[in-house]
Amino acid sequence: MSSAMRKTTTPRTRQLAAAIALGSCLALAAPGSSAGAAAPADPVPTVFFGDSYTSNFGIAPVNNQDSERGWCFQATENYPAVAARSLQGKGITLDVQSDVSCGGALVHHFWQKQELPFGAGELTEQQDALKQDTQLVLGSLGGNTVGFARILKQCSTKLREPSLLPGDPVNPDSPAAECKTFFESGDGKEWLDYKFEQAEDELDQALQRMSYFSPDAERVLVGYPRLVPQDTTKCLTAAPGQSELPFADISQDALPVLDQAQKRLNDIMKKVAADNGADFVDLYTKTNSNTACDGADRGIGGVLEESKLELLGTQIPWYAHPNEKGRDLQAQHVAATIETVLNR
Repeated sequence: MSSAMRKTTTPRTRQLAAAIALGSCLALAAPGSSAGAAAPADPVPTVFFGDSYTSNFGIAPVNNQDSERGWCFQATENYPAVAARSLQGKGITLDVQSDVSCGGALVHHFWQKQELPFGAGELTEQQDALKQDTQLVLGSLGGNTVGFARILKQCSTKLREPSLLPGDPVNPDSPAAECKTFFESGDGKEWLDYKFEQAEDELDQALQRMSYFSPDAERVLVGYPRLVPQDTTKCLTAAPGQSELPFADISQDALPVLDQAQKRLNDIMKKVAADNGADFVDLYTKTNSNTACDGADRGIGGVLEESKLELLGTQIPWYAHPNEKGRDLQAQHVAATIETVLNR
């Protein structure tokens, strides 16, 4: 490994699924290929990496559900699979060497083993999937390293209940009602600043490792779809057919905290990609009309809205992950970026 790389220092069923999914935790298509550009003649050896937003937690059925990797809750029809199929129709064939995306993955699981909860085993480093002949490496990491699950739990009394969203808030002694103040000053702000610094450093290292193990590969870092709209009053109404609000009991004044944190991560991911000569799919800016609070147009399932995933007879909530509409939006914009990258 290059010396230039920096090192950085219930119900039970709901806990099992959410521990994997969260870990700690239609806009216009992007520009396509230029006129006259030819699609790659040969299949493109491809590796997908990432966390629950790449594996598309909550969408059934699940890949390898009878194996250890079933705990990744990687949907058979996750956005990598949907994007690859749409590209096939344009004459671009992805030879998928591996899709190692796994719910709960932190950035450092790109080069370290990922332990599954409750003694379910461990997974090898995601970088092990990279080959010398890999030509495309794509996926999303960063949300769990920043700790979005812990942020959600810090801002919600309901999510602190033992049967919902396993893990701890950042500071259980600080009331959920004081979430906004907590993250804007003092220990909460200091914690958040540290987590973003950690995510930036580790994403930089991950992208360097991609180049080391697959020197000829195009690298594409995929951002996260937007969760909270600019107009937070939309979040005060339950989606059609739902009884819970999209963000449960998180107060309206705390919702911008979530959005600002997500925007900050998006900006970091975009910067790291640019600094490393990689491409970036800016889903945050492309999904403004498909947040968790956009009713029938939502591309994000509500925090406590039942997903399509059933575990031991229990329907598991989305925990603010892309639903099928959101998955299709991810696939649409990812496919457009892949087409541009491979045709340039």
